[in-house]
Amino acid sequence: MTQKPQDSDVAFIRALAELLRENDLTELQVKRDYGESDSLNVRVSRAAPPVQQPILPVANPAPAPAAAPTAVVDPGPAVAKPAPAPNPSDDPNAVTSPMVGTIYLQAEPGTPAFVSVGDQVSEGQTLLIVEAMKTMNQIPSPRAGVVKRILVDDGAPVEYGEPLMVIE
Repeated sequence: MTQKPQDSDVAFIRALAELLRENDLTELQVKRDYGESDSLNVRVSRAAPPVQQPILPVANPAPAPAAAPTAVVDPGPAVAKPAPAPNPSDDPNAVTSPMVGTIYLQAEPGTPAFVSVGDQVSEGQTLLIVEAMKTMNQIPSPRAGVVKRILVDDGAPVEYGEPLMVIE
């Protein structure tokens, strides 16, 4: 028994949805041509992950067993918590991705990275490569400065506008 065209289309759409999930993408659009006047246009997208809400207490919790009295210990002076790390996307010196794709920090596997933390770079110097649709796009430095942080890993997927590195 052969599959109906609709069955293969459903399998194709399921495969696209799986590809979307595996690569942590938010949207994927594909056009599949079957002939001159027959095609399938598919766009699969997903919403951003929901923000985790705090767990609320249960209205009627089970009574806690009676506990033996305990001594209260003075913890001493409060210890200041370190300030949270600044968000790299808020940094005006962040270099952001101009497209969705895959990041490569070197020209070929096994070769040195284009730049490393602490390197002095000049305006227009290649910082990394973003592969998008099988095309390697060199990302130039928008200004001269020193590479302070590299925020992405080699081979990692990136979204448009995602901070890649900080140059001061």
